[in-house]
Amino acid sequence: MKMIIAGRWTDRSQKIEVLYPYDENVVDTVPQATEEDIETALKESVNGARLMKQMPAWKRSEILEKTSKILLKRKDEMTNILVKEVGKTIREARAEVERTVEIFKYAAEESKRIYGETLPFDSSITSETKIGYFLREPSGVVVAIVPFNVPLALCAHKVAPAIAAGNSVIVKPASKTPLNAIILGEILLEAGMPPEALSVVTGSGSKIGLMLVQDKRVRIVSFTGSVSTGEVIAKAAGIKKLCFELGSNSPMIVSKTADLSKAVKAAVSGGFSIAGQVCISVQRVYVHKEIYQDFLDRLYNEVSKMRFGDPSSEETHMGPVVDRSNADRIIQWIDEAVTKGGKLLIGGGRNKNLIEPTVLTQVPKSTKIMTDELFGPAIAVNPFETFDEAIEEANSTRYGLQVGVFTKDLQEALKAIKELEFGGVMINEGPRFRADFMPYGGYKDSGIGREGIRFTIEEMTEIKTVSFDLL
Repeated sequence: MKMIIAGRWTDRSQKIEVLYPYDENVVDTVPQATEEDIETALKESVNGARLMKQMPAWKRSEILEKTSKILLKRKDEMTNILVKEVGKTIREARAEVERTVEIFKYAAEESKRIYGETLPFDSSITSETKIGYFLREPSGVVVAIVPFNVPLALCAHKVAPAIAAGNSVIVKPASKTPLNAIILGEILLEAGMPPEALSVVTGSGSKIGLMLVQDKRVRIVSFTGSVSTGEVIAKAAGIKKLCFELGSNSPMIVSKTADLSKAVKAAVSGGFSIAGQVCISVQRVYVHKEIYQDFLDRLYNEVSKMRFGDPSSEETHMGPVVDRSNADRIIQWIDEAVTKGGKLLIGGGRNKNLIEPTVLTQVPKSTKIMTDELFGPAIAVNPFETFDEAIEEANSTRYGLQVGVFTKDLQEALKAIKELEFGGVMINEGPRFRADFMPYGGYKDSGIGREGIRFTIEEMTEIKTVSFDLL
C-alpha cells in the first residue's frame, strides 16, 4: 500500500512489512518515507493550512460528515484491516470502526460551534472606554502521531478535531499498524479534504517522526504513546503546542459496599480487551479485605470462561499482543511478580504472541506490574483494610490517567473524587470507560492537554483578542 504525500499517492523502493500478530505472516508493505517526502509534506501543509483557514465552518463540517458516511460504507473492509494489522478480535475491530464513524459525526457538529466571548473591558479602571471580544482561529499545521493499539479511533481523535478547527494535518501512524490510517486518508480526500492539507507518511518514528516534530512550520504535535517517547518529542519539539497522552497504570478500587458483579465485569472487560493493550486498561485492583476472596472467586470464574486465540473468529474474546518483543516483556513482568512473592490465580501461559488472560494476587508493590505500564493481559489484585489505604495505593505510581471506584457509600465516592490524582475518576465504572466527547487526559506522567472533540479543538486553536476604543 502506498502512502499519501500532500494528497498524492507515493511509493518508495524501501519497504516496511506489516505483520499479522496472530501468525506473523506479512499482511502488506508500506513505503519508508524519505527526507524529501517529509519536506514535501511540510511545505504543502503550510499551503493547506491557509486553505483550511479560509474554508467556512459549514464546509469543514460537510467534509467530516461525508468521511463518517464513507467510512460506514467501508466498515467491513476496515474491520478486517484492523484484525490483520493489530491482532484485535473481529468484534473489537468492528466496534472501533463504528466508534470512529461517531467521532467524525461529533467533529462535524462541533466544527459549527467554535465560539469566542465578549470581554468586559469596563471592569478595569484603565479600559472603561473599550469594548471587545476574543475569537478562536486555526493553529496551522498539526502533526498527529498515532499508536498501534486503537489506531483508527485514536487517529480520528486527532485528525477530526484538527479539521474541524481548520488546520492541515500530517499523520504519522505506527509502523506496525499503518494500513488503516492510509485508508482513512483516502476516505478524507474522497470526502473533499484539500490535497495540500493532508498527508499520511509511513516510516520510522525515530527518523521521520523526529523530522516532523522538530520542524518550525509545525504548530501542534498530538502524540499518543509511551512516556519515554513523549519525553524525546518534548525535548525535540521546541516552541510548539503539545498534546500528549502517555499511558497509565490504571487502578480500580472495590469497596466493601460495591456491587461485586459489576466490579468483576469491569475488571474482566477492562483488563483483557485488546489483550490489555489500552492505556486505561485495568492493571491494579484493590479490594476490601472483607470481600477479597469472594471477588477473587468470581473473577476466576469469569476469566476461566474466556476464549483466546484466532482474532478473526466471532467466538474469540481475546487475541494476541502485537509482537514477540512485547510478549517477551509481558511474560517477564508476570514472572517477576511471582518470583517476588505474588500468587498466580489463573493464566500466565504463552503460545508465541498469545498470552493467557492472567490474574495475579498478593503482588508486592516493588514489581513492575504495580509501578509501570504493562500493556498486556494481566491484572494484579491486592486486598486493603481502609479506604484511605486504597486511595494512597492508587495514587502511588507516576501515572494518573483514569481510575475506577466501586462503592455505594456517597462519602467514599466524594473522598475518592477529591483525593485521587487522575484525569478521570469513574464511580461505579472501571477506568476503561471513555465517551468520545468527554475531556480525556491525565495528571502527572500520563500526559499534557485533553482529547475529546470540543476539548481537542480548543487545544488546536489560537485565541485572538480584539478591542475597540470608543473615544
